[in-house]
Amino acid sequence: MSGFGYISDYFTGVASKRLTAVEIDPSVSRQHEFNGVAALKLLWGTETIKIPARFLYLGDDDEDRVNDTGNLTWYDSRKNQPKRSPEFRLYYEANDALPHAAHGDLAIVAKRRDESAVVIVAKQGSTYESRLIWLFDLEETVKSFTASEIQDDRNREADYLVRSILEELEIETEPKDTDFLDVLLGEFGADFPTTEKFSAFARSTVHDAPVKENPDAALMLWFEREELLFRTLEQNIVAQRLEQGFADVDDFISYSLSVHNRRKSRVGYALEHHLACIFTDFGLRFSRHCRTENRVDADFMFPGKMQYHDPEFPAASLTMLGVKSTCKDRWRQVLSEADRIKHKHLFTLEGGISVAQTTEMKSHSLSLVLPAALHRSFRSEQQEILFSLRAFIDHVAEKSDSSVR
Repeated sequence: MSGFGYISDYFTGVASKRLTAVEIDPSVSRQHEFNGVAALKLLWGTETIKIPARFLYLGDDDEDRVNDTGNLTWYDSRKNQPKRSPEFRLYYEANDALPHAAHGDLAIVAKRRDESAVVIVAKQGSTYESRLIWLFDLEETVKSFTASEIQDDRNREADYLVRSILEELEIETEPKDTDFLDVLLGEFGADFPTTEKFSAFARSTVHDAPVKENPDAALMLWFEREELLFRTLEQNIVAQRLEQGFADVDDFISYSLSVHNRRKSRVGYALEHHLACIFTDFGLRFSRHCRTENRVDADFMFPGKMQYHDPEFPAASLTMLGVKSTCKDRWRQVLSEADRIKHKHLFTLEGGISVAQTTEMKSHSLSLVLPAALHRSFRSEQQEILFSLRAFIDHVAEKSDSSVR
C-alpha cells in the first residue's frame, strides 16, 4: 500500500457520458441540463436535492483549464404528476467552465464523501480524457450517463499515478500512514535535508527491494516510500509554520509558492537519485547532467560524458535518457538535447498520455520509459513506444556490449 489510501477516500461514486450539443451549446439550447441522467439515482436517490459542486474544464494543456463553483439540482420534473412515470433531471447553474465544452467531450459527475460533486469535462482526445477514463474505469462512447460506486475493481490504490490525476482535479491527497514521523524528526529534525540524502534515507527504510529481479517494482517501492516520508515531514513542518502566522498576505503567498515549488522540484530529483542507484546496481556506465550542444543537459548519458564528446566514439553506442515526472508539452524539451543521438528516451511517471501525443513522440523518434505497472494506463496501440525500466536497462547493456566488441 502506498500510504495514501484509495480512491474511495476521495470519491464514493462516479457517472460519465459524452456531451451532446443540446446540453452545452447556447446556440442550440439554454436548458442548463444534462440528458440521460436516470443512472444518477444510484448516486443521489430519488429526492430533490441541491448539490454544491465544482466545475472543471480540462483541454489540451494547463492553459486550457477553467475552474468554477456553483450548484447542481437533482429533481423529478414530474413529482407533482403522480400518474406519470418519474423523469429525473440534473440542472447546473451557469458557470465559467462548461461554456468551453464541445459536442463529444467527456463529462464526468463524481460524488465526494461530503456529498458535494465535481463536474469535469475533458476535451475529446486529450491526455486528461485518457487519464480520467483509466482512473475511473469508464465506458468511452455512451450518450447517457452510466454510474457506479467506487468499490471493488474501481477502487484503485492512491499510488503516484492516481494522486497525480487527483491533484490535476485540485483534490489534495494526504498521507494516511504517519507512523514514520518520529523517525523522520529524529533523523532530520523539523527541516528538509538535501534531496540526495532524503532519497537515500527513503531507500534504507524499504527492506528487500527487488532491484535485480524487478527494477520497475523496486523503483516504485522507493519512490512511493519517499513520497510518503516527504509528505509526512512536510505536513509537520507546514503545520508549525502556520502556527507561527504570517506578516501579511504577500508573506503567506510567498510561503505557499515555496511549498508548491519544493514539491515539484523534489519529485524530479528523487526519480534521478533512485534511477542512478538502480543503474549502478546493474553495472551500467553513465554520467548525470551531461552538457551537450546548445548548453543543454541530458539527465543521463550512457556510457558517459567523455564518450559523448569523443567524435571517434560511435554514436550508435550512445544512449540518452531524460527524466520528467510529468510530460505534458515539456517532453519536446528532450528533443533539443544530445544532437548526436537521433533516437531519444524519456523516463516519466505520467500515465494515460493521449494517443495523439504518443503518436507525435514516435514521429520525433522519442520512446517513453515508464515503470511496467504504469503501462496499463495506455491503450494497446501505444505500447510499441513504451519501455519498461528493465527493458531500457537491457537495451543500454546490449548497446554497451556492442561498443566494446
